[in-house]
This record gives sequence, structure tokens and C-alpha cells, in this order.
Amino acid sequence: MQFKDYYQILGLSRDATQEEIKRAYRKLARKYHPDVSKAEDAEARFKEVGEAYEVLKDPEKRAAYDRFGEHWREGQDFTPPPNWDSGFEFTGGGFTDHDPQGFSDFFEQLFGRAGPRRAGRGRAARHAEDHHARITITLEEAYQGASREVVLQRPTINRAGHLEMQPHALRLRIRKGGREGQKIRLCGQGEPGNPAGDLYLEVCFAPHRLYRVDGADIHLELPITPWEAALGARVKVPTLGGVVELAIPEGSQSGRRLRLKGRGLPASPAGDQYVTLKVVVPPASSQAARELYRAMEKTIPCSPRSELGV
Repeated sequence: MQFKDYYQILGLSRDATQEEIKRAYRKLARKYHPDVSKAEDAEARFKEVGEAYEVLKDPEKRAAYDRFGEHWREGQDFTPPPNWDSGFEFTGGGFTDHDPQGFSDFFEQLFGRAGPRRAGRGRAARHAEDHHARITITLEEAYQGASREVVLQRPTINRAGHLEMQPHALRLRIRKGGREGQKIRLCGQGEPGNPAGDLYLEVCFAPHRLYRVDGADIHLELPITPWEAALGARVKVPTLGGVVELAIPEGSQSGRRLRLKGRGLPASPAGDQYVTLKVVVPPASSQAARELYRAMEKTIPCSPRSELGV
């Protein structure tokens, strides 16, 4: 939800008098009235002007709005702080010739709509909003499970009546087998209210130096030597659950993919780990190495570009 600067909409300063507010409203309402203006956005501007006037002409609404309004800018993402309207009574009624049902979500969040009122407050009843955030975890935490403290920033009103962001710590349990994109629901940790909204944390995986993730499967690029590729070998391979041995088939080439069943992320069934071979050619950094490569050239016929016709 985006913040609306009602003073800016009417072209006023924050210390404008009621008479100045009324004059500005009447001027802009005539300018943007759909029966008069030919501008494409006339109807939207007309509603916006009416909404601003509905708040600023009412001493209670204006006082509540002014409590935090100076700390936000037009179009900025906004969530009302807890109990921001404490001590105010919004009576409703007395609307301008604008339909309050056409007012923005911003207005509804703060002051409700015309119609049924919430007992003892005079505001329209509404549900507290759910909040959404992201949490980044490691693959090891997704594999083993973990407990993490998450610190979120929440808007609050300080003793001076100013809006400020305060840290709010939550203890979060991450279960084994977490998935990227999975949403963890924390009941009652969203916007305060009765009932309070929920907080949804979307799980993101931190980049890993070894592995790439695809669902519950893990992918690893494994360097091997030319002789291991040519002759076959048993080599050690890291997995999230520890080091295991993998059989490299004789005559393997770079790009060949082997599977370690059940070595991916926990699931039902468990994911697999896919190992892609990468043959690493040792440099001819010595005379002996160069002579060995020349001997291989003579004794091991090889034409890797024959299929290209060259």
C-alpha cells in the first residue's frame, strides 16, 4: 500500500487553515470535475481531491493523520503503525459529494468506509493485514534443520508521537527439507489487530560455493583427471550428508552426469544429487609432461573434431 500526502494533493502546507483547505478543495474539485474537465485522469484526480478533503476538513481525522504523516512521502510503501489512531474517534458521515466507497485502500486502512462501525471506535471494521518478508538460509540449514533468530523492522509511535522503525526479534525453527520459495507462516506476527494478521516468510537459499539446487535435487560439478575418465576410478564426492564414494565409469567424458540417489534435500521421496563430470587437463609445465603428451599423441589415436567435418 502506498502513502498518500493529502496536503500535497491539495497543494497546501501542513499548517494550512480550515479556510485554506476549503478554498483549495473547491478550486480543484471544479477543475477536475468529470462534467467539466476533458483530461483523461480527471475522474481519478477528482476522487483523490475529495479523499484528501474528507480527511483534512475533519479535525479528528486530520489530527490522527498528522501524527505520523510528516514522516512519509507520496507514493512510499506504507503500513500503519500499531495503535496509530489511539485516542481518536472517527465519527464518519458528513462526506463530500464524493462516494467514500471510491476512496483508496490507504483511506480505508486508516479510517474505514461509510457503513457499519466498529464498536466503541466509530471506524469501519477491517481485518489486520498479513505481512510478508524473506528469509535467507543455507543449504546446510535446509538439509539439517536449524533454529534462527529473525530481526524485523516494525513501525511504532515513540513517546514524542513520531513514527520510527523498531527492531522486533523472532525465534524461528527451520525444519529439515525446506524448499526455496516455501512460505513459513507465523500466526499473529503481522499487523496488530483483533485478530492480528500473520507474517509470511518466503524461504530463499544463499548461493553455495559447491551446489546448485533444483527443487529437492542437488547438482555438483566434479573435476576429474584424464586418466580417471579414461580408465575409470572410485573418487570421493562431497554431499550435504557427508563424503561418499562415486564410481567413475571407464571412458567418461566431460558433461557426463551421474546420480547419487537420495543424496539431495530431505523429502518424500528424498531428492537426488546429480554429479556432472568435468575432465581437467594437467598443464604441460615440465619437459617430462610435454614428452608424455607427445607420446600420447603418437600412441593414442584421437580425432575429436571428425564429426565437424574438419
